[in-house]
Amino acid sequence: MYDVVTCYYAHGGRYLFLDEVHHYKPWQIALKNIYDDCPDMHIVFSGSSLLHLESGLADLSRRVVEYPLYGLSFREFLAFEGVVSTPAVALEELLENHLNIAMSITLQTKDILVHFAHYLEYGYYLFYKEIKRGYQQRLLRSVNHILDVDYPAIEEVEINTIRKAKKMLMVLAEQVPQMPTMSDLYRELETDRNQGLKMLYALQRAGLLGLLSDNTKALKMLSRPDKIMMDNPNLMYALGSKQDIGTIRESFFFNQLRAITDVNYPHKGDFLVAHQFLFEVGGKSKTFEQIADEPNSYLAVDGIETGSRNRIPLWMFGLLY
Repeated sequence: MYDVVTCYYAHGGRYLFLDEVHHYKPWQIALKNIYDDCPDMHIVFSGSSLLHLESGLADLSRRVVEYPLYGLSFREFLAFEGVVSTPAVALEELLENHLNIAMSITLQTKDILVHFAHYLEYGYYLFYKEIKRGYQQRLLRSVNHILDVDYPAIEEVEINTIRKAKKMLMVLAEQVPQMPTMSDLYRELETDRNQGLKMLYALQRAGLLGLLSDNTKALKMLSRPDKIMMDNPNLMYALGSKQDIGTIRESFFFNQLRAITDVNYPHKGDFLVAHQFLFEVGGKSKTFEQIADEPNSYLAVDGIETGSRNRIPLWMFGLLY
């Protein structure tokens, strides 16, 4: 790679785009040398293996600007399906003006809740458009590739550890977010605390799990998370034989909000967003009982097209990016 790029540079080339860069060994050293020896070269690289990229970025820490590309938001899904095209909404604007925004969108489509149900099942990963009927099988193959190929490539793990990681995913795909005590989970997986936590954080880094703590720094220190959920609802449909609607709702909310701001586990309610907004997530019958008298408290309610005051339709939190 180095020889090809320096030749290209010597002949006036100044833009380099590399896809699936993690398949080149050792990609991070090659990019470091190119960056240092071709000072005005503009380099963009991408890869589909989060684990591989993350493990190599440390060698490029002072040279690279990282950009995580999340799956489709519900807003992007609507545009991609040709239903509604609308700009992303800032969180504060959504909280203050959600009724007008909802009315503007629902005037353009009468089936917003139908589209939302479709999105939860198959709309997060862009390749759904290619293979809608076999989408969940292809997603499951992608998960297996991460565990069978990517995970062992960056961690010294045995086949038994991979088996336990797969079992952990299956267990979590069918559990509500409020997990039983971690010791119960480790016992079910026949592993200890250290190995269990390593698996949890590897699955998070791979984009398969969402981990929630009352302190953002705690997750960076590999501490025990307060809540565990699948990264997005599509994974729940692919991995679990049954889906809990409460888990799906919370997984969607966390997935969409974490893309734009910090999300923490509060002492009351389900989520603390941007360190100031408290949310409870639920169905039509959800009330403020659990977060009564709490400042800046809101309900994210599934099954409604429009809301009122601090009661906001759940689907609207998919408009944020």
